[in-house]
Amino acid sequence: MNAEMLKGHLDNILLAALRTGPAHGYGLIEVLRQRSGGHFDLPEGTVYPALHRLELAGLVESNWEQSPNGRRRRVYILTRKGSTSLDQRQSDWTKFAEAISHCLSEDKLCHS
Repeated sequence: MNAEMLKGHLDNILLAALRTGPAHGYGLIEVLRQRSGGHFDLPEGTVYPALHRLELAGLVESNWEQSPNGRRRRVYILTRKGSTSLDQRQSDWTKFAEAISHCLSEDKLCHS
């Protein structure tokens, strides 16, 4: 999948992945890979800066936890503000996707 198509949507899919519960960065990468049928195989260098940006915006929080193997890892949690933002983003996305679909369809006219 073209990486350019994902730009602008990374925050949305990270927030959506956190809606199911807390997760560490690598776990989020795996969830997104699975949910996308392998189309989103995101590098850590893309995901961690996005998580940091979401944290600065107050949409996610993070805490250090001890993993089963004894290593510390940062776990991210969707905040109430993040959940509200995700609801709005999903609504906006649905409208946007419908408009794009209509514009790409040969049997429908695209009106601005």
